[in-house]
Amino acid sequence: VQLQASGGGLVQAGGSLRLSCAASARTFTYYVMGWFRRAPGKEREFVAAVSTSGSNTYYADSVKGRFTISRDNAKKTVDLQMNSLKPEDTAVYYCAAELYSYRTTYYSPHEYDYWGQGTLVTVSS
Repeated sequence: VQLQASGGGLVQAGGSLRLSCAASARTFTYYVMGWFRRAPGKEREFVAAVSTSGSNTYYADSVKGRFTISRDNAKKTVDLQMNSLKPEDTAVYYCAAELYSYRTTYYSPHEYDYWGQGTLVTVSS
């Protein structure tokens, strides 16, 4: 599975960006999709995840109400709409794919099998 993330850039605080991730998997619907981020000097952290069907979504508390994850199984893409951006959202954002199993928790980066190359989001104050 190959993942290609795009959509990062520089935005002022309070602005919006939309990240997109395109997947090459033939069985895209078998995969839970997630977004993670790594800020300078910090550990990688969970941002959002979406179930295989797209019916269920999961968010970190820090982005809940501001970010929205969605997927299009026909196009094999997963998007992250980011609104009301804050300087602390500055990070490299990674999309990731996890083959769904009964052990899936959605939040742990260690569960994810495939990672995209990352896209930089910079929020200026």
